[in-house]
Amino acid sequence: MRVPFYDIKAQYDELAAPLDKVVHEVISSGVYALGPHHNALEREIAELHGCKHGIALNSGTDALRIMMDAQGIGPGDEVITTAFTFVASTETIVQTGATPVFVDVDPSTFMIDTSLIDAAVTERTKAILPIHLFGQLCDVRGVTAAAERNSLVVLEDAAQAIGCTYEGTPSGNFGVAAGFSFYVTKNLGAAGDAGMIVTNDDEYAARARAIRIHGMGRERYYYDYVGYTSRMDEIQAAVLRVKLQRMAAWNERRAEIAAIYLDRLSGLDLPLPSIQPGNNHTWHQFAVTTPRRNELMPFLRERQVDSMIYYPVPLHFHAPYARFGGGEGSLPETERISREVLNLPIHPHLTDEQVEHVARSVVDFFA
Repeated sequence: MRVPFYDIKAQYDELAAPLDKVVHEVISSGVYALGPHHNALEREIAELHGCKHGIALNSGTDALRIMMDAQGIGPGDEVITTAFTFVASTETIVQTGATPVFVDVDPSTFMIDTSLIDAAVTERTKAILPIHLFGQLCDVRGVTAAAERNSLVVLEDAAQAIGCTYEGTPSGNFGVAAGFSFYVTKNLGAAGDAGMIVTNDDEYAARARAIRIHGMGRERYYYDYVGYTSRMDEIQAAVLRVKLQRMAAWNERRAEIAAIYLDRLSGLDLPLPSIQPGNNHTWHQFAVTTPRRNELMPFLRERQVDSMIYYPVPLHFHAPYARFGGGEGSLPETERISREVLNLPIHPHLTDEQVEHVARSVVDFFA
């Protein structure tokens, strides 16, 4: 039985009629940027996260970069973050001229170990960039407490955390701003690249909006900041608005799949993901860890089960970022997890039969 890791085509098949209609509507309108769907999506995502402002952008990476610029982070500054993540989290810090300072992760969550933040603070530290990973929030209480103790700004990397909450409060409310990715594989995915910043700070929102369009703040052709071309295309906004109506149902299906995995795999010597107290979980990924990862992955492939490794090499081991790390052994949990992590299929268009096949295959391997 073939089990694909992603099935983006299935999303289209489910929503073909409304997607075709809205794409034709946009193309025939002649309004391709900053149009009604773009403006409505900003309001809808901001409302979903209980924030005043949404700033739609052309990628989640640009969301992180513009968040840095709008906060004034630059050369001489340090930003505390983690190395078990997608590269955008670190590269956007480096692009500003600032220095990423890596701390290790909590082995139960793969996210920032907040007990290590204070020791990483120096007189140059300006911000903390916590990364909400795999569909739930990090220890936001620990992050915000550390930020308050050390007078630091919090900028949330919420690329994988659309709709995630802690004690009912959504991402975007634990710092100055949060950045989301709508890449095609996300729980809410565009038909290409797209991203967004949410914030409750009026002045910050005004800066971010200006920076996304060449730094034009006051009026057209008057430049207040060095900026970018980072508008979200109107077609992407329209596609996202259609899919947003299905996101809650798709997340419910992800939770059903996770429940099957958790039940079927519970008797194995295999650490399974957990929902942290106070969090909901949108199950962007279902990640297990095992020292036998490099045997399990080809075994699953023989059973026609796709799996992925997020992330195989921690960022402080990559050539462009090695100078910011302490070398091998400096982040022991990050390094161990990178050696052992394996992500199982959990997209919402899997059938129960496919999910059971994945679970049986993992059980058979360990048996």
